[in-house]
Amino acid sequence: MSAPTNRAIHKPQFIRGDALNIPTYKVLKQDGSLYKNAQAPEIDQALAIRIYSTMVRTRMLDERGLASQRQGRLSFYMQSTGEEATTVGFAAALDDQDMIMAQYREQGALVYRGFSLDEFMNQLFSNALDYGKGRQMPIHYGSVKLNYMTISSPLATQLPQATGYAYGQKLAGEGHCTVAVFGEGAASEGDFHAALNMASVLKVPAIFLCRNNGYAISTPSSEQFAGDGIAPRALGYGMHTIRVDGNDILAVVEATRQARKIAVEQNEPVLIEAMSYRLAAHSSSDDPSGYRSKSEEAKWRDLDPLLRMKNWLLQQGWWSEEQDKALFETDRQAVMAAMKKAEKVGRPHIDEMITDVYDTPPAHLQQQLLELKAHIRRYPEVYPKSAEQLDDAPEGVNRG
Repeated sequence: MSAPTNRAIHKPQFIRGDALNIPTYKVLKQDGSLYKNAQAPEIDQALAIRIYSTMVRTRMLDERGLASQRQGRLSFYMQSTGEEATTVGFAAALDDQDMIMAQYREQGALVYRGFSLDEFMNQLFSNALDYGKGRQMPIHYGSVKLNYMTISSPLATQLPQATGYAYGQKLAGEGHCTVAVFGEGAASEGDFHAALNMASVLKVPAIFLCRNNGYAISTPSSEQFAGDGIAPRALGYGMHTIRVDGNDILAVVEATRQARKIAVEQNEPVLIEAMSYRLAAHSSSDDPSGYRSKSEEAKWRDLDPLLRMKNWLLQQGWWSEEQDKALFETDRQAVMAAMKKAEKVGRPHIDEMITDVYDTPPAHLQQQLLELKAHIRRYPEVYPKSAEQLDDAPEGVNRG
């Protein structure tokens, strides 16, 4: 649709936005059986177990990540507990060369693509092996080799970037797309509307995946918008859209597969709204007991996406309770081992604070670094580890 319709009426007729009600695509029940008339996507045993194993590893990563923050070993953490079907399912439906521009609850997609536990822990601890060299908060992952754009904290900034990147993919003509993931709270940002409008006008192969977990930190959806969720907004921009049960791994995989087909083959953007719920707090700095009830949490805990996927695997005869118990224990131990290993790695060199932006750091940054080093020398008891790094500066940076 490139222009408003010319269909005419001859009496005033107003259309209310809340009259539109988009259905939710569902395939898998909580007990592992399929809904009547629903059809499972083509997923063989190997892929199904890979998907489930990824969900379990993500859950174990989040379990230990939060525990470590509470122990004072990490400064910050954000869990994706309860949303794994969405964050793993969409990744399983993509080509590995497709670009992912995530928010900060999509660690499952990185696990699926092969980001190792060591790589996760190096970033969380901001050690010398961290790809970002300690310049980002924990959980702000990124991987060039896995086509996963480094996460930024400001909400929705990745959405117009996704449109631009997808436009480049369209010009390249290599059959790839970009998936931008965001929460329903981020859909209240202006960047959301700019991105969707540009994507529709330019006809780019982009998928905008909204994880609607019901809360923008403490603000419930009922106080964020009056319409029928996020999916209808895409219609206003002439986009394809679908709403899916975000706790149903089979529905997420199939919806994303079909969305990708539209994006790549037709060069048209798609919006997917995945309805889910975060069983954990917004972050390690949040206490959800102040804005939601235990009964609400319990209702969604009964819809745990891991349990739903496990029940389906059991019904397929592809999994057993013994395998399940062993997987959880093995991953729990692997996460803990990687964490202990990362803690022992030194921190990035202090001089790297001003590298990688300019070929040669400009004078004002070098001067600021010298002043920082003078401060550290003045108070070595406060900065013992930094004081050890005041010599042997990398090439291109003046020694303090």
